[in-house]
Amino acid sequence: MRHPDKQAPLRSDAQRNRERILEVALAELTRSADAPLSAIAKKAGVGQGTFYRNFPSREALVLEVYRYEVRQVADTAAQLLRSRPPEVALREWMDRLAQYAMAKAGLANALREATTAPGTFKSIAHDLLVGAVTQLLEANERAGTIRPGVTPDDFMLAIAGLWQIDPRSDWQSRAGRLLDLVTAGLRAGAPR
Repeated sequence: MRHPDKQAPLRSDAQRNRERILEVALAELTRSADAPLSAIAKKAGVGQGTFYRNFPSREALVLEVYRYEVRQVADTAAQLLRSRPPEVALREWMDRLAQYAMAKAGLANALREATTAPGTFKSIAHDLLVGAVTQLLEANERAGTIRPGVTPDDFMLAIAGLWQIDPRSDWQSRAGRLLDLVTAGLRAGAPR
């Protein structure tokens, strides 16, 4: 079986179906880890054949939902850097990462039930997120808006508290305070 990222490009209608399934699956699996696949297909407006051609098993669907969500977060970094100053892009991306962390927390049961392979989720997220963080940190270091020498690993450790926040709590204000502290720490010692 080929790796999902190495498949031939899908026709535009097939791609739209796939993305619609992933969007519905993210919402449904976040709400309920055991959401029936038939209900996800129905809400996405696709038939069972289309659904199973894209996702032959629950595990395949859950892993792709997770990969899809991580890719959305990672891609946001470059988009923000094209349209905003580096320091604004970094802070807005951190907010998007917090939203992702809460969605990931909601998906935790589905992820656990879908596979028992240790490290699967971390490995999916690691390269994509580190790539995004690297872009943002390098742009900010060039602009002089953060202290020099901050590595992606430093950044990921500094924001690790996001994954400790209960998504059923007032997570927005707690995440905001945490990310404001991290931002202040990144700015301390900046040349600008």
